[in-house]
Amino acid sequence: QVQLVESGGGLVQAGGSLRLSCAASGRTFTTYVMGWFRRALGKEREFVAAINWSGGSTRYVNSVKGRFTISRDNAKNTVSLQMNSLKPEDTAVYYCAAGSYWLPSTSWDYWGQGTQVTVSS
Repeated sequence: QVQLVESGGGLVQAGGSLRLSCAASGRTFTTYVMGWFRRALGKEREFVAAINWSGGSTRYVNSVKGRFTISRDNAKNTVSLQMNSLKPEDTAVYYCAAGSYWLPSTSWDYWGQGTQVTVSS
C-alpha cells in the first residue's frame, strides 16, 4: 500500500514557475514507476510525465517537453515536477501516481488527492 500526498500548487502568472512535490509513504517506493497527471476543468485526465524506478528514464507529454522536469529522490520517497514557462493552458488539478511496469504498460495503482495549479494570463 502506498499513500501519496501532493503539495506545491498555487496561482502563478504566465511565464512563471512552480514546483510540485509528492511524498510517498511505505518502504517500497523504489519499486514503483512514478507519474504526474492533470485534469483541467471539463476535460479528461491527461498524462503529463513519468519517471522509472531509478530515475534514469523519463517521459513527457509533448505539450510540456522542454518546460517541465520530473525527478525523484528515492532516499526521501519523493517525486517532483518542476514546471517552468507556465501557460494558462497548464491550469489543472495535478495528481501524483504510483504504478507498476514501465510505459506504455504501466498500471497506475495509487493516486494522490491532487493539487490545484492556476496560471493567469
